[in-house]
Amino acid sequence: MKKILTVAAIGALVAVAGCSDKGENSAGPVKREAGNWKTDVKLVKFEVPGMPPEMKDGMTKMMEGASGMDQCLTQEQVDKEDVAAELAKGGGQCTWSKKEVAGGKIDVAGTCSQNGQTVDMAMVGTMAAKKTDVTITTNGKMPTGGDMEMVMQMTQTHTGPCKAATTT
Repeated sequence: MKKILTVAAIGALVAVAGCSDKGENSAGPVKREAGNWKTDVKLVKFEVPGMPPEMKDGMTKMMEGASGMDQCLTQEQVDKEDVAAELAKGGGQCTWSKKEVAGGKIDVAGTCSQNGQTVDMAMVGTMAAKKTDVTITTNGKMPTGGDMEMVMQMTQTHTGPCKAATTT
């Protein structure tokens, strides 16, 4: 289970490094605005045939626990954001067959491997200077051999200046 979340976290990393279209160059990425960002995560689908209901409920609660998280993004961090570089790194574990991040849209697909587990991952969504909304779909085999499909929706919203408790 931890391995699945790690691979899904790669998708979240890409979504966190969002870019947008402010009209400056509609074909290319533009940086997010500095300030406080609230992240909401929704587990849309989690299918693992044979998984006990309590494990599935635990996974749902873990995802819900990630919602409502605030993060301060400083101007220095904004200036260093580079979606293309993050995709190229892919947590050191991903090979991307599609990397379209431009014009306020993201459409990325590939295969990620970690600790002997491989999953197909796709991320589709929209990005703007003050909001990112990405759906992350992962498909693969569980370590026990069964199939797994997980769909998460991650929305990040700029909520204003950084809050003292979220400044890093």
